[in-house]
Amino acid sequence: MKNTYKTDVEAVDALAKAYQVLKKEIGKVIVGQEDVVKSVIISLFSNGHSLLVGVPGLAKTLLVSTISKVLDLDFKRIQFTPDLMPSDITGSEILDENRHFKFNHGPLFGNIVLADEINRTPPKTQAALLEAMQERSVTVGGVRHVLPSPFFVLATQNPIEQEGTYPLPEAQLDRFMFNIFLDYPTYEEEINVVKNTTSTKVSDLKQVLTGEQILFFQDLIRKIPIADNVLEYCVSLATKTRPNTKMATDEVNKYISWGAGPRASQYLVLGAKCHAAISGKYSPDIDDVQAIAKNVLRHRIVRNYKAEAEGITEETIIEGLF
Repeated sequence: MKNTYKTDVEAVDALAKAYQVLKKEIGKVIVGQEDVVKSVIISLFSNGHSLLVGVPGLAKTLLVSTISKVLDLDFKRIQFTPDLMPSDITGSEILDENRHFKFNHGPLFGNIVLADEINRTPPKTQAALLEAMQERSVTVGGVRHVLPSPFFVLATQNPIEQEGTYPLPEAQLDRFMFNIFLDYPTYEEEINVVKNTTSTKVSDLKQVLTGEQILFFQDLIRKIPIADNVLEYCVSLATKTRPNTKMATDEVNKYISWGAGPRASQYLVLGAKCHAAISGKYSPDIDDVQAIAKNVLRHRIVRNYKAEAEGITEETIIEGLF
């Protein structure tokens, strides 16, 4: 996209305005869940992937499809099942009518890919998806195929059902920028949900941003300046989660087996920059870091048996680091 803004300040203002319009359009379909919507949009503008964790019926799939409708992007949905093979998502080579091999693109070749119930498929297929997330390409038959840009994976996971599931290992979870937890709606929100979904009401969604504009804003986020003390706060926050190191807190040493890696520091900085921009600020502060810290860190720290036995959650430990 050609930069039509005179200054970066003007561009950041446009991003904040675009966020408000996006939020309003998504709100026509999704009732409540404002923090979830905000987090998904932040990860989109930060060029990161998100894992949505919540019990069935909380509109995880509806949220993703709604976001794809308000963005002028190609949307693909993959329902993960125990018999899904890597080639089912990446695509495969087939013989055409002239007996030549040609590559048949799989559902990964979209701008927004919904990986529904990612923990229902075996590690081999999970790895194929996670490789695509990291490399933004797939290799089939020795040939590398570049995925479209922007490329954004939203995976969903049901936290209560463990029968016949394959939980994502920590190294693979680390590929997700955010782990977003969805809670039940409030009583008032649920009344609105039921009203909207049991009538003939149809929401007319308008497309807000093109893929080109999203790529421009992703680049803009990286240009946003960050003060040294805020950047150092991001790194220290990630460093404090590592047990038996110089900066680890007593609580971390007591309850954590493994802490967050350097990717957490990177995502804390990018997430804070984006949170500041959509809030109308031109540089992030400590509050912006804390606003996105739980989503960045909760899937990157591993609690030990003592924490589980005492009911100490990841969120409690993260709050203790602020």
